[in-house]
Amino acid sequence: MTEPTVEEFSATAEAWLCDHRDRRPASGATEPVWGEGEFSVSVFHALERDQEAALLDEISAWVKTKAEQGYHAITWPTEYGGLGLSRSHGRAFARLEAQFVTPPGHETLGVTTGLIAPTIDVFGTDEQKERFMAPLLRTDYFACQLFSEPGAGSDLGALACRAERDGDEWVVNGQKVWSSGAQFSEWGELIARTDPDVAKHKGQTAFMVPMDAEGVEIRPIRQMSGGSSFNEVFFTDVRIPDSLRLGPVGEGWKVALTTLSFERDHSSSGSGGGSRVGGSWQQLLATARTLGVAREPVIRHALIDVYLHSQVERYTMRRAADLARGGRPGPEGSLGKLLWTEGMTRMSDAISLVLGARLTADSGEWGTYGWGEHVLGAPGYRIAGGSDEVQRNIIGERVLGLPGEPRVDKDVPFKDIPR
Repeated sequence: MTEPTVEEFSATAEAWLCDHRDRRPASGATEPVWGEGEFSVSVFHALERDQEAALLDEISAWVKTKAEQGYHAITWPTEYGGLGLSRSHGRAFARLEAQFVTPPGHETLGVTTGLIAPTIDVFGTDEQKERFMAPLLRTDYFACQLFSEPGAGSDLGALACRAERDGDEWVVNGQKVWSSGAQFSEWGELIARTDPDVAKHKGQTAFMVPMDAEGVEIRPIRQMSGGSSFNEVFFTDVRIPDSLRLGPVGEGWKVALTTLSFERDHSSSGSGGGSRVGGSWQQLLATARTLGVAREPVIRHALIDVYLHSQVERYTMRRAADLARGGRPGPEGSLGKLLWTEGMTRMSDAISLVLGARLTADSGEWGTYGWGEHVLGAPGYRIAGGSDEVQRNIIGERVLGLPGEPRVDKDVPFKDIPR
């Protein structure tokens, strides 16, 4: 079958969207209709558990509706339920979808469809791909990452959660932390230590873990922004069949790096559906205009600084996407993530100037105090997916070719490293 042109595809997709969703007000593409609807610029959701579960149900229902036409996975192969079309087709649909009222985004959706599904596509066996790919893309299942640990945050190579082989099974014991969406996920991508007698990056193995398995305990963590998106996850003699191992034994570091490269590319590009995490330039500008301060020199300078940064970020990520050419994201994704987190910091600084005391005192005025969720949540993304310092090391060593940082434990068996 001949691939439709982007124009032909867009015409058909727009007609379908008109039949299934309400169109946003015409002004919504450039400037919000101030004072109408729900105001949200949160970085991490600050919802009660039942509210967040209901939101994920709403998101999943919309993804399944799109899946009836393959619009949920436009660039994915048809055997996964997608359309097998180009990135240009995917970007065209995203632009169209933004013109309609759809459920807001959620990190658990992004992790499931943008991180773990692509990782399984790279490392999974044929049986694993058949089992997981289409259901994950269609959100029949949600999935989470089980990477960070209390003693191994940015240094993921130092993780200590153990998986010991017992015949055709692996027995897992240990703890993970900061696992976003774990309480709503049916599956998790686990990186565990399987060989302590080799260097720390060489003795890890990846698995897909059913989150309802016996011995798995999930404890939500209350964040300062009010929500409980993050979780601690404890494993006590959890048995995982070897058929759920993802990639070769001892190659878990490569699996983790692949997932993280998708995460950096995915988060900084604003993928995953719904509105942009942490609010937008349009919301910032509308707040300043509504309060009558947009023309004050200091605030005007801060506003244009955010706008220029957002444009640089946008074009940088487009260039990185073109370099990837549909394959795995490269180290360029670290540049995109740095730009993204820096942009959120600049937006926090700008809105603090715009609002003043309104940021900390809830007067009930629409579109003001709600910015506190952004200011409290933005610092978290300077750590999530690899800290800013880690991103700079990746760029320096893998993009610019600079000498690597000294690593005294590089070739030392993990068991001999002081902890």
